[in-house]
Amino acid sequence: MPEVDPFKALGLAPTFDLDAARVERAYLARVASIHPDLGLDDESQGDEAAGLNEARRTLLDPESRAIAFLSLLGYTDEDKSLPDGFLMEIMEVRMEFEQALVDEDAQQIAHWRSWAADRRRESIETISALFREHAVSGDRALLARIKQSLNAWRYIERMIEQGGAPSR
Repeated sequence: MPEVDPFKALGLAPTFDLDAARVERAYLARVASIHPDLGLDDESQGDEAAGLNEARRTLLDPESRAIAFLSLLGYTDEDKSLPDGFLMEIMEVRMEFEQALVDEDAQQIAHWRSWAADRRRESIETISALFREHAVSGDRALLARIKQSLNAWRYIERMIEQGGAPSR
């Protein structure tokens, strides 16, 4: 997690369910308040601007936002577990995707890119639902399930990054 609480830095209530427009509005309002043209003679403005930039980056990226929110909720476990069966599935998918890339099989590449994009959306939806459930129940076991889902999501993101799939 970043050194600065990204939610606090942008004046946003901590939650996973933030849309990009809300983050951008909060960011622009904060950045405008420290703009050098305002005549504020403060050497810390550069550091503050850098912190705001980092907070914006963190909150605009759903994966980074989930990690930051988990940390705020006090979940700092370095658990690297994955959902049952996920590792075998992702290994098989990666092999097929990599073969499609080697073969330059446009149809299969498109299929696996679509699969990855669908899995990314599913991961975001699952994690969002788990955070909402935690907000109601306070059940700490849900935080471990969120972390496990994040671990799996990271594999999907790595596949997208390494396979040249379209970005978010």
